[in-house]
Amino acid sequence: MAIVELRFSALPEHVRTARLVAAAVARRAGVDEAVLDEVRLAVGEACSRAVGLHVGHGLDTPVRVALIEEEKKFSIEVGDAAPSATAGAHGSTGPAPASPAADSEEAESEMGLAVISGLVDDVEVIADDKGGLIRMSWPVTPEPVLP
Repeated sequence: MAIVELRFSALPEHVRTARLVAAAVARRAGVDEAVLDEVRLAVGEACSRAVGLHVGHGLDTPVRVALIEEEKKFSIEVGDAAPSATAGAHGSTGPAPASPAADSEEAESEMGLAVISGLVDDVEVIADDKGGLIRMSWPVTPEPVLP
C-alpha cells in the first residue's frame, strides 16, 4: 500500500493544488481515465468543505488529505479538525447550531456532502467533536500482464 499525505493551510487557493495532486496520484494508481474528473470534483468539494469548516471555526490547523493506493482500490481521505454540529447524525452527540450563521454553515456542509455522494459510489463520512473525515474510494484497473 502506497500513501501520499498532504497537509495544507485552510485557504481556498490550496484546494486546487489538492485536486491536481489527487488526480495525478489516482491516474498513477490505475483509476480509469473516465473517472478522473469525478475524483477531481469530489476532492475539490471535500477540501472546500474542510476549508470552510476550519475558517468558520477559526481553526489554524491544517486540512489533511491522504491518497491511498491499494491493490484493488484507490482511496482518498479528507480530514478536518472542526467539531461537528451534526455529529449526532453520525453516531456521536454534538451541540446544535447556535446561530443563523451556524445554520448556514451546516447547510453548506450538507450540500457539499450531497455533491460528493453524487460523484462517488463508495463514500463514508465520520464526524465527532474532534473533527471529521470523508473517506472516498474508486476501483483501479490492474495493469495488463504482457506475455
